[in-house]
Amino acid sequence: MVTAIITHPDCFGHETPAGHPERTARLKSVAKVLEDPQFAEALRVSAPICPDACIRRAHPDRYVAKIRESIPASGNASLDPDTHASAGTLNAALRAAGANVEAVDLVLTGRAKNAFAAVRPPGHHAEAERAMGFCFFGNAAIGALHALEHYGLQRVAVIDFDVHHGNGSSDLLWNEPRAMFASTHQFPLYPGTGDASETGAFDQIVNVPLPPGSDGSVFRQAMENLIFPRVNEFMPELIIISAGFDAHRRDPLASLNLDERDFSWATHAICDIADEHSKGRVVSTLEGGYDLVALAASTAEHVKALMERSR
Repeated sequence: MVTAIITHPDCFGHETPAGHPERTARLKSVAKVLEDPQFAEALRVSAPICPDACIRRAHPDRYVAKIRESIPASGNASLDPDTHASAGTLNAALRAAGANVEAVDLVLTGRAKNAFAAVRPPGHHAEAERAMGFCFFGNAAIGALHALEHYGLQRVAVIDFDVHHGNGSSDLLWNEPRAMFASTHQFPLYPGTGDASETGAFDQIVNVPLPPGSDGSVFRQAMENLIFPRVNEFMPELIIISAGFDAHRRDPLASLNLDERDFSWATHAICDIADEHSKGRVVSTLEGGYDLVALAASTAEHVKALMERSR
């Protein structure tokens, strides 16, 4: 079995205003590090445009139409103070969502043991009818809903270790009893959601806020004591990771103190759970991470761990 890496050049075409942290250079740094010979054995897959039917499971047609109408012919258009569209944004966002659908297809049909979607824009802040936090479509949630509806799975878990709470994933999965959403994140911090009291319509959402300054030991304890027991209890048939690397100590947008070794540990630990309940099936999608050095190093450790588990 192999690890699939799914990406597309269109994801470089989403251009943000000068100085914006979610910039094309992010994905370029990821693409460069994944060219290293240690990743040569990975299966390289081109991300498709996400089918309309898959997007509709998460977002109504009127929202998709609104996004299409917001795309400028040139320059940038602002959907909110943080979220900006350019002429290439729509294709990039559709490829990012499509990469998650393709990743689920590859893993659930046995063509890959696990998969990493190296895409942008990220997705975990996009609510059903609201683009925000650099995000347009709920990439991870779209992948989870595809697994549930197309393949008939009964239990899919989304684990999010981005430094920001995945309010969009929470919103899209809030009323879905077959989907667990579990998140560690700095709190207080944008977007202001993610309190432990937010538990979903079926007690299937688990939020573990971490105070500013928390280091890897605090993160690991939160995962081992609060996230992983609940995920094991849920017994997922597939695990999707919202792999944001902005909890790294170098990241400029937050103040947690993790490093790439913590992300490697988390990846292996999640794969352990997948081995127990999910036949080892893991899909991961890139979310945040805004220091280019930290992003590249963390991505490398994450994908290296996935590849070690796919052999």
